[in-house]
Amino acid sequence: MSTSVPHGHTWARQVKKEDEEEDPVDQLISRSGCAVSHYTVQEYMAQNQGWRQCQPQVQAFRDCMSEQQTRRREELQRKKEQAGATAEIPNY
Repeated sequence: MSTSVPHGHTWARQVKKEDEEEDPVDQLISRSGCAVSHYTVQEYMAQNQGWRQCQPQVQAFRDCMSEQQTRRREELQRKKEQAGATAEIPNY
């Protein structure tokens, strides 16, 4: 369901056509695990014609992305530590 705002903005999620490539931002959000929260924000924005009335949904999306970034940072740190430990073990 797509609702147009009088100023020409469409906040609702657009249906992807088969010929079009997926937007890199949409790909990032999908991989983050926060897509549902993101689409919830978009739908509230479309219904309310702006983000100011959607602060609980915006905060939930922000929290989800922050948690995802923390998990990713920890994962990269573990991989870095494992690579360092592997490099220290001599191959005989």
